[in-house]
Amino acid sequence: MTQESTAGRSPVIYVVDDDDGMRRALTVLMQTVGYTTVAFGRPTEFLANYDPNQPGCLLLDVRMPEMSGLEVQQTLNRRGSMLPVILITGHGDIPMAVQAMKDGAFDFLQKPFRDQDLLDRINAALKQDAENREIVERHADLRRRLESLTPREREVMELVVDGRANKVVAIDLGLSERTVEIHRANVMEKMGARSVAHLVKMHMTLTGQA
Repeated sequence: MTQESTAGRSPVIYVVDDDDGMRRALTVLMQTVGYTTVAFGRPTEFLANYDPNQPGCLLLDVRMPEMSGLEVQQTLNRRGSMLPVILITGHGDIPMAVQAMKDGAFDFLQKPFRDQDLLDRINAALKQDAENREIVERHADLRRRLESLTPREREVMELVVDGRANKVVAIDLGLSERTVEIHRANVMEKMGARSVAHLVKMHMTLTGQA
């Protein structure tokens, strides 16, 4: 799934619950504290309209006739969604909620619950969502910078982050030292690296070592 930039987009609280009363109550609560809320009575309706690039979180009822909350969570996982899911459960639904947590749901709340307990979980979920999206966007930005390098510049970068001096890089690649210096300067500029140490950290992020 391609993640577009989410900079400047306000979070949306999605509510998916087949109980009209609960859905309305949750929507009113969210709006009372200033959150933008989009509510759905059917999971398939939510899945058809959900924007994966929209920051926010999902309040999801566990037991619904069309699809269970667990099935919705699994569908989101298959789509590569990073949207934090807060499950709303009845007492008998806790094993299902625990399984959804194992599948990556953010948290679950058992009915009846205090409004403040729900709001605390939502705030924590939104914080995690923002952090996750920042990491994804930062990685995408690094990937774009890497793709701006020429094949030769990439070769030079690999050797530089490996700790090799310009003279050694020149020998390894069969280039003049001056040419290596030019390629190295281009690498630093295109990657936006302030130092070799910064370039190494970028490289580690791109290769999954950071």
